[in-house]
This record gives sequence, structure tokens and C-alpha cells, in this order.
Amino acid sequence: MAIELWWAARSPYCWRVQLALAYKGLAHEAHPVDIARQQQKSPALRRLTPRGRVPVLRDGDYVVFESVAVLYYLDRQYPQRPLFGASPQEGGVIVRVIEEFQSYIEPHLAAIFAGISAARDPVVHERILGHLLAAAGEARVIEGRLASSEWVVGAAPAAADFVIYPWITLLLDLLEGPAGGELRARFLPVEVQYPALARWLARLESLPGLAGTRRLHLADRES
Repeated sequence: MAIELWWAARSPYCWRVQLALAYKGLAHEAHPVDIARQQQKSPALRRLTPRGRVPVLRDGDYVVFESVAVLYYLDRQYPQRPLFGASPQEGGVIVRVIEEFQSYIEPHLAAIFAGISAARDPVVHERILGHLLAAAGEARVIEGRLASSEWVVGAAPAAADFVIYPWITLLLDLLEGPAGGELRARFLPVEVQYPALARWLARLESLPGLAGTRRLHLADRES
């Protein structure tokens, strides 16, 4: 039975799973979910995940959800092109970097995405600016890692790269659009502000299959 994936557009959590599937060369049947229509709460999906959230992956009779858990399952079940390193030590660093990103950057990025449509309100603008500055400061940590390595951890693409890439790409897409306004000057142009990060983005996008995932999540802007 084919791998099946329920996913939603512009979801960094879904995108990271699609990146992993593409990197590993794993064919799958995709089931797009319209979040605006609350399709993730449908009875069919509730039978797969009681939380009614995506991504959800089914491989035969096995169902897994929560994006990092999906990455871990894919890596154990399909170990070619590993996502969690070539050694226990490297795997430990990858998991640590993911946890640091989830703890120290993701909350700021989620707040930016949630509030930027109302950023013309001075109070909201200052709040978003605070989140953006905090995220930008943490991005310097990633920039430092990439200044001496092609990938966030180790000598090959790994789970840390796939966890971080969608958030950064969606942030850049948001800032480059009309909603970015004066906030874009705090982060752009990325080639000037974060040159190692820009080179890393280009390296990831050149990997086979990964450009196709980008079109799925940025189709509205690029069409």
C-alpha cells in the first residue's frame, strides 16, 4: 500500500514532511486539506488523528502525526539518505537544534504570521517588530552554523534543514509581499543580511524534487 499524506498549503509542518519524502525519493499519495474550510476536522481525518491537525501520514496500517514524529518514522522505516545523522552523536545534535528552533524561533515566527495582516495598528506593529527582531537574532545563530558548514548539522541535508527551511522561506515570502511593508528592511535582502543563509536556501532548492514542494506552498504568489 502506498504512503499517504494529508497536508495543507503554507503549513511549515506539512512542508517539512514533504521535503523529507522528496529527499528520500519516496512516492506517496497526497491528500490536500483546506484549512479555511476546516477540512482537518472532518470525521475521516479525526479517525486518523484525534487532534484534527495535519500533517498526517499513513503507511500501510500505520498512522503517524506530529511532523517531527513523522520525520523520525520515515527515517527508521526508510533509512536510505538518513535524516537524523550518520552517528548517535550527530543525531543528538540534530534533535537538539530542532528543539532549539522550536523553542526559541518558531513562537516568534508564528506570532508574526498571525499578526502581520493587522500590522498597521501601531500597537500590533510594535509587537510584531519585537517578534521579528527576536527571530532575526536567533537567525544569526543559524547563520553562524552555516558560515562554516553547507548544512545546519553535518555533511548532508538532515531533519534540521527540513524543519527550518519552510519557516524561513514562508517568512521571506511574507516580507516580500504587500504585507511586509517597512518590516522587510529588518530582514531583507537576505543575501546581504544573511549571506550564508541565502546560499543554504539555494542549495536546498537545488536538490532533486524539492522545488516541487516549493511550488505547492508558494503557488498563490508565483502563479
